[in-house]
Amino acid sequence: MSAQLSRMSVLMEANPSKDVRLQAYVESDFGGSAGTTNSVQISGYTPRLRQGYFTFTQKDWGLHILMGQAWSLATNYAKGILPRQEQLPAVTDNNQIPGITFTRVPQIRIGKDWHQKYWLGLSVEDPQATVAFSSALSSGGTLPAAYGEKVGARVYYANSGGVLLNPSAQYTYNPAPDIILKGAVDTSLGHYEVFGLARWFRSLAVEPGMTTTRKHTTFGGGVGGGMTVPLGTKKLQMAGNVTAGEGIGRYGPSLIPDTTPNARGALSPVPELMGSLGLIGHPTPSVLLYTYGGIETAGRKRYMGADGAQYGYGVNDLNLGGCDVEFGTCNAQTRTLASLTAGGWWHFVEGRYGSVMGGLQYTYIRKFAFRGNDGNGNSVYPTTSGNTVYVTFRYLPFQ
Repeated sequence: MSAQLSRMSVLMEANPSKDVRLQAYVESDFGGSAGTTNSVQISGYTPRLRQGYFTFTQKDWGLHILMGQAWSLATNYAKGILPRQEQLPAVTDNNQIPGITFTRVPQIRIGKDWHQKYWLGLSVEDPQATVAFSSALSSGGTLPAAYGEKVGARVYYANSGGVLLNPSAQYTYNPAPDIILKGAVDTSLGHYEVFGLARWFRSLAVEPGMTTTRKHTTFGGGVGGGMTVPLGTKKLQMAGNVTAGEGIGRYGPSLIPDTTPNARGALSPVPELMGSLGLIGHPTPSVLLYTYGGIETAGRKRYMGADGAQYGYGVNDLNLGGCDVEFGTCNAQTRTLASLTAGGWWHFVEGRYGSVMGGLQYTYIRKFAFRGNDGNGNSVYPTTSGNTVYVTFRYLPFQ
């Protein structure tokens, strides 16, 4: 049992004129934890900031501005592209639905609507990336030499947080913010949207045969779309989203790596496809039922080393014999994660003092790795799965 998913939020609104609305929203939970947090004596989890942003709306112009930490503009929406209208799965823990956009970051967003039907938004969002390698390589380490080379590149791709950020974490050298451009339309047949995502990755490398550092900047990103559609009645909806591209791993819950170094020390974006589909039903005003399926799958980015081994992401010559051994060492690289979730919520108490709701959910997750060998030359395809049942109670004092 845990109180980590307990959530606190406050919304402040002001209307200085009939055409202008100002809003400030802060939302936190206990999902984060300090290094010494445990449940032995007390569940003393550290509060974390989920969202904290300010918005300005000029109704006559259809102008919307957001500044602060919020769900990424790449997130699927139920209506328009305004905050708190995101089409997030009604599950206990969104992190277990591969394929949805699961990114909340500091950003500056500007949007425009035409009669609350057509929407266009541009968001400049705080960039960070994950870097993968088939052997342990920290920033500042030397890459294994490529085939035909005697010496490998020394590559720098991240640095510690220092004074203002977490000094025990590594932050990547992204030279520019992530940029997202999204268009959406609301019709009697549902909500539809498409977007484009641009990302930039940077590394500093001392290449073989050189004594000076060379700066490598590579481009990544992708395209995506989403929908929220009523299925013949307002009591049943279908929601879905899909994103495809290279270097988009941070936008999915599975955190498949964004990049991997190539032989010269440049960061190569990893190909990825992610998507999810869900059905949401309201058989009665107090009952919500749902089922979701999601998937994230990655492609390969690798090079052949001078030692005859493969390096990068998606290599198929790793010794994965320990993956089938209880408590064994398994360094398999994730290829695909898929899940199926079903559950529901029941508002069994509602009144002037708020509501009390209970939830029951079942989640199945399966993970597939890239092919390797068992140490004796035989191919192995590591896979594992998990089953989880959630029972949740929540009190919403103002709803």
